[in-house]
Amino acid sequence: MQVFTLYEGSYSVAADKKFIPFNPQTDSPKDRPGSLFIHVNPFLVKLGDKLLLLDTGLGYSNQEGQLILHENIKKAGFNPDDVDYVLMSHLHFDHAGGMVHQKENGMELSFPNATYVIQRGEWEGAFTNSSSSYRTDIFDFLQRNATLVFVDETDNLTPEIQHILTGGHTPFHQAWLLNDGEDKVFFGGDVLPEPEELLKKFIAKYDYDGRRSMELREEFGHSAVKEHWNCLFYHGKSKATGFIELGEEGQFKVV
Repeated sequence: MQVFTLYEGSYSVAADKKFIPFNPQTDSPKDRPGSLFIHVNPFLVKLGDKLLLLDTGLGYSNQEGQLILHENIKKAGFNPDDVDYVLMSHLHFDHAGGMVHQKENGMELSFPNATYVIQRGEWEGAFTNSSSSYRTDIFDFLQRNATLVFVDETDNLTPEIQHILTGGHTPFHQAWLLNDGEDKVFFGGDVLPEPEELLKKFIAKYDYDGRRSMELREEFGHSAVKEHWNCLFYHGKSKATGFIELGEEGQFKVV
């Protein structure tokens, strides 16, 4: 199994939920009070003869009008038209914006030949949620134009691809575990978005159920140690991928 990090950039986001490019080398956090500072890392995985995309980033375009996500997939040596599955953890804009390509004359599917796999409760809730984190115009377009598969409880999509209903960050957030018989790759979405979140226990205000997310990080951390998971960190700053080990005093460390 091959994993490719599709780094889309660093951003600040304030209460208005707008993602503003942020360069840690030249920009100062003091100029953006009340903001969170995040990296955005979708992941491309070559699993056997299938090409999988784990979340889709913001869907921003470069100066030539091309999706940054497409550009990064090409840099990894693949054609975006060859993506077989788009596997979604949840539908907040920073994870779901790249499901479509917003152009001057409207939208088009970013991955017209792919099957988009979405948690049913997350999809249904997104249409009625008043938060600006959800862009229903994107979902309306998908509903009319994309091949959609909705999943429910924890189960296998294929023998190698498992979706894990977690809740926590959103009521119907889900994680993904890929297993080709040799390697195991775990994508925790925004329940485990950064390696640093394994190193300390805390309840995050940005989670729907912060306590549940905290408990899940502990559970997934121990499973990652025991089963040698390669963990993918969507918002990772210091590391985007890593294996988990236990230190001498029982604390997690990412290597």
